[in-house]
Amino acid sequence: MNKIVLVGRLVADPEVRYTQGGDAVANFCVAVDRRYKDKTTGEKVTDFINIVAWRKLAELIGQYLKKGRLVSLDGSLQIRKYQAKDGTNRSAAEIVADNVNFLDRGNGINADNQNSNSNYNQNQGQTLTPQPTTNPAQSDPFNMSAAADDLPF
Repeated sequence: MNKIVLVGRLVADPEVRYTQGGDAVANFCVAVDRRYKDKTTGEKVTDFINIVAWRKLAELIGQYLKKGRLVSLDGSLQIRKYQAKDGTNRSAAEIVADNVNFLDRGNGINADNQNSNSNYNQNQGQTLTPQPTTNPAQSDPFNMSAAADDLPF
């Protein structure tokens, strides 16, 4: 199984390009803090992880994400092999994103007058808008509400 889940902030604005076939591809880097601090310096250890997204997900990322935005994403690890200009063989590791969740509000309102804090699933091909928050005392997370005549006692 090849599954990666990350939470971090964009290091720079995403770069969106289009293939000759017309597919959008977005490349961006996410800074992810590790759970521990460096023993010698006492500072947080941060990894900078390259991400690639395709098609509609790439377009949404280019439209709504900017440097500093907090995201969670899941995808798979991909190792690409290529030949550098100097002729040496190299490899690059990157995450191919399947889902990206925008975790902070960014600029707040997008062009459609909807909250820009949203989720996108590459496989389902739809944008999900967050539901309004409710009082936990009023919500029924297990959908256990029933009419009095439906109870067995």
